[in-house]
Amino acid sequence: MKSALLVFAVLLAMGLSWTVVSAATPKKAKLRHVVAFKFKDTASPADIKRVEEAFAALKGKISQIEAFEWGMNNSPEGLNKGCTHGFILTFGSEKDRDAYLIHPDHQEFGKLVKPVLADVFVVDFWTKE
Repeated sequence: MKSALLVFAVLLAMGLSWTVVSAATPKKAKLRHVVAFKFKDTASPADIKRVEEAFAALKGKISQIEAFEWGMNNSPEGLNKGCTHGFILTFGSEKDRDAYLIHPDHQEFGKLVKPVLADVFVVDFWTKE
């Protein structure tokens, strides 16, 4: 009985220490690629929807994209400089981001979006570990 309790205590301690170690281990930093679009006044709702869908579809076509999020501006600050749509792509490395930039599907997307864009803003940054 004592040996069974001892084994249980040791296993419990090992499990707790593993939980503490894994909780304390920082997550790997990720590269965020942030894109903001300002559409031309002549862009129709159908044009904009086509762009939204095509951008979202890149996640399924380009394996280097780890995550994709997007939404429409709703900031009350009025500092969006006419940009109405924001997109955030997550990459594990600069190499992955660079592969995305030259990927044929991304290039095709650029051809689709260029005629309806008045402006675009892009900034990339590393998350903190």
